[in-house]
Formats: sequence, C-alpha cells, structure tokens
Amino acid sequence: MKTRRNTMQKMVILDVLKKFDDHPTVDEIYTEVKNSHPSISKNTVYRNLRLLADDGKIRKVSLPSEQERYEGLTKHHYHFQCKVCCLIADVDIDYLESINEDVRQKYGYQIDGHEIVFKGICLECISKNKLEYLGGC
Repeated sequence: MKTRRNTMQKMVILDVLKKFDDHPTVDEIYTEVKNSHPSISKNTVYRNLRLLADDGKIRKVSLPSEQERYEGLTKHHYHFQCKVCCLIADVDIDYLESINEDVRQKYGYQIDGHEIVFKGICLECISKNKLEYLGGC
C-alpha cells in the first residue's frame, strides 16, 4: 500500500470528524470544516475523506438509501438505524468474522468483510411514543 502524506487538510478533516458523536454526512463534515477553514472546497473534503477511509484512519458507513457517512471508530462493528428519527448508532457486539468464511465456502465469493444494520425504533422514540414510521430514512 502506498504511504500518503498527512496534509493539513487531512488533519483538519480528521480532527473535525472525531468531534462528532454520530455518523455525519460529507455535507455535515464540510460545513464544520468550513467554519474554521473557509477556503477549503467540498471536493477537497470529499476526496480526503475517501483517502482517510482507504488508509484505515476513518470508516465510511454505507447504509441502503442513505448518503455516505463517516466515523472515527475504525474497528469492525455494526449499526442500528431508527426508522422514526433516522438515528444511526453503533452496536457494540462481537463482530462475527465467521460469517465471511461461511459465505465464501457456500458460494465461492472472495469476502472482504460485511456490514449489518439493525433497523427498528430507538429508545428515545419509544419513550416519546413515536412509534410510527415517518418515511424519512
């Protein structure tokens, strides 16, 4: 793997991303970066997010029907998405590495990893009795 330089833009973007407690979109990260570095372009943020993810310094979170999101937690883990308020939260359970081998053996695919997203209603929506799907996520 080619070693890339740690540019000022990458360091700024990484610092901003680590301040988020959730899984921000490129637009949310760009807005925050632009507050402290007004001359940075959205393309620069997007390109550097991809490079940081490729280098394993951050993770890209891909959810069906969602914009790309990013996070600073780089270990393999799963996510939960609330179908009412669209919250995306980390699920801290063991990553089931054996699933990759099961699929490889059964189908012959080369498996690089897997992502699981649990869907349902978060505790806050349950406590507020918001139990109906709003169609926003």
